[in-house]
This record gives sequence, C-alpha cells and structure tokens, in this order.
Amino acid sequence: MAKITRPQRAKPLPVRKPAKKAVKAAPKTAPKAAAKAAKKTPKVSPARPVKKTLKATKPWTPEEVREAFSRFAAANPEPKGELEHLNPYTLLVAVVLSAQATDAGVNKATRPLFAVADTPQKMIALGEDTVRDTIKTVGLYRTKAKNVIALSHKLINEFGGEVPRTRAELESLPGAGRKTANVVLNMAFGEHTMAVDTHVFRVGNRTGLAPGKTPLEVELGLEKVIPAEFMLHAHHWLILHGRYTCLARKPRCELCLIKDLCRWPEKTA
Repeated sequence: MAKITRPQRAKPLPVRKPAKKAVKAAPKTAPKAAAKAAKKTPKVSPARPVKKTLKATKPWTPEEVREAFSRFAAANPEPKGELEHLNPYTLLVAVVLSAQATDAGVNKATRPLFAVADTPQKMIALGEDTVRDTIKTVGLYRTKAKNVIALSHKLINEFGGEVPRTRAELESLPGAGRKTANVVLNMAFGEHTMAVDTHVFRVGNRTGLAPGKTPLEVELGLEKVIPAEFMLHAHHWLILHGRYTCLARKPRCELCLIKDLCRWPEKTA
C-alpha cells in the first residue's frame, strides 16, 4: 500500500516586537549649559508699587507765618532749652553729648559732671576715664568722652579757654557740627540762628512752613520766612512744638496752636 503522507502544518513565524526607539542620553553638560543660560537670562522682578507723591502744598503767606509765631510767643514768651548748663562751655559740652540722646538723659549725666568740671581746664584735669564713667548712661559715651577732652584741649590751645563765637570756629571743635554751633550761638550769645534737630525738621516739613529734604534746607527755609522779631526764640518754639504737640507717630492736633494754618493733609483735628 502506498504510504499516506499528511501535509505538515507550517510553523507560525515568530512575531517580532517593534524595536524600541533608542532614547539618546542627554549630554552630561546639559545641566551646566542650562544653568549658564539661566544666568544669562535677565530676571524680571515684580513691578513695585509706585509711591504716591504728595502734591506741593501752598506756601504760607507772610501774614500766616507772623500769626503762627505770634501765637507761640503769646503762649510761651520766654521759651528755654531743656539742656541744663552753667555757662557757654557746659552748654557746648551738653549739646555735644545730646547727639542721638534725650535731653533728660544728658541732664542726668551732666549734673555730677558739671558740679566738678565746668571749665575746659577742670575737664582735662578730671581725665577721659572719669568723664567716660560719668556719662556712660548716654549713647556713644566712649566717643563722646574722647570728644569732650579733645575739644577742651582745643579751646585752651586755640581760643584761650573760651568758647568761640563764630559758626566756623565752633564747627572745628571735635564732636561739634552745624546744629551744635547754632544752639551755642543762639543760647549762649543771642544770635538769630535756627538749630534744626529731628523735631524742627519734622515740623518744618509736616506743616509746610519750610519743606526740605535736608536739615540745611529746612534751616535756610525757616530763616527766610520767620520775621526777625521772632528769630531769637523761634527754634525753641519749634523744638517744643515738635516734642510735645506735633509728635512723630501720633500728633496731638487737637492741642495744636496752629492747626488752622498747618498744611498737613492728615490732621486729626
């Protein structure tokens, strides 16, 4: 019999999976390049709110200035500075010590000091160490003690032991600046000067009486508008007004003598 052969089934071909696309590895230098690029790219800072500038206030008229100082004079005819002193020399020392310190704090320190040293000669004899220990409750007392001794030496060597009577000479003394010179000239020698401290600076700007960006601008502005008859006491009136009424944070407008003349738009009364 013939041999019967069955046809063999064809073997299925193996199914090939699609080859994965090779992902190229990022070059190692990529992070560095990105960092460099980030550095080169200018950073855009968020827009800052624009500060609103106050509109220029209407200048005081001469009549208004005279009225304001007439009221100050009526309320306090003979204003006095609050720094305690015995003579022009102790006044000079007290004003030098008052930088960045309160008058009350300076007075507490100078009472025992001036009791034993009220002249340049006595101050030098006392010595820097003793002066420093006596005024140690006053801010920057180490530097101020050096200045007190140094200015005492200069007064003896160059001015015969007397306090000079010109602004330039006073400003040449260690620790003394324009404000110190103006206070001494006004209080010791009756000069019509305007000493601008933080209180006078605030009052001049806030009221619009003499606005300025620097103490010198305010000083010159006040000297320009204040009548001569008020200049002897003007800086004391303004200092006391700023210290007790026109306060920095909470001005007491309800007690202000010149609130109807003041140009400040945020008056509380």
